[in-house]
Amino acid sequence: MSSNSPFPDHSSADLARAAALGFLLHRHSTGPKHLREPGPSDAEILRLARASLRAPDHDKKIPFRFAVIRGDAKERLADLFEAYGRRCGKPVEEIAAERERATRPPVVVAVVARIAPDPEVPAHEQWMAVGGAVANAMNALQLMGFAGKMLSGARAADPEIVAAFCAPGETLVGWIAAGTATSPPKAREEDAPGAIVRRWPESG
Repeated sequence: MSSNSPFPDHSSADLARAAALGFLLHRHSTGPKHLREPGPSDAEILRLARASLRAPDHDKKIPFRFAVIRGDAKERLADLFEAYGRRCGKPVEEIAAERERATRPPVVVAVVARIAPDPEVPAHEQWMAVGGAVANAMNALQLMGFAGKMLSGARAADPEIVAAFCAPGETLVGWIAAGTATSPPKAREEDAPGAIVRRWPESG
């Protein structure tokens, strides 16, 4: 085995691969209301970013970046969410919930995309790289012992919120809420991989 391998021998590699696959087959998301301290440290966020850079990315365009929100910065995010709720005409209790969405997770990571015109790497391929980066980041987060969820929706399209995170030409994809799970994940229905797999060309 190559000396560059992260595994010392074949048996260790087999065990590590089996464990990693088992993790992927049971990956889950945990919403902000089920997160508590501690959240990932700055060093762990860098490991998360390193994992995101290992996602498939044609010509290594790296059409994404992360903005880490922790500590007092979460109150600024809460102000943005609260103002959004008021503009939408939400009742008082829902506006309070908007603030909690920002302040409850120990760490929030904004995901920002920059899709540049490129004849060799069309926009859909760059968006695939962004999605792969988010998936790798979420997997890394949980492999480090944390929990989290990718959040987007109408907030990520609100002009005032977008302006707070994005430079011209950038798109706010959403936020990763990250922390430690307060309870085990809820059971979910079994997946049906056969429903999305077909031989090609299909017969008849």
